[in-house]
Amino acid sequence: MTTIVTDNCKNCRFTDCVSVCPVACFHYDDEMLYIDPEVCIDCSACIPECPVQAIYEDDDIPEDQEHWIEINAEKAAALPVIEEQMEPLPGAEERKTELGF
Repeated sequence: MTTIVTDNCKNCRFTDCVSVCPVACFHYDDEMLYIDPEVCIDCSACIPECPVQAIYEDDDIPEDQEHWIEINAEKAAALPVIEEQMEPLPGAEERKTELGF
């Protein structure tokens, strides 16, 4: 079992989740965050921190989001680790509103 970042993170990249992660399993690119399933300890501390509900336990992920399990594993392996909170992407608040949060 692992924790997965899904497409609600795209174009937001809020990093509140990163600040509570005890093992530095988050990675990032220009669009969003990803979780390395090899590092994640399934503590779920990040889930309630996400302001756009983009993070799920893999056994609770909606069926239409299951493809993100593989995407997280692939992307995390090739991207830099993020251990500290950073500013969200420009337009993140607007995206949050579009998503209904």
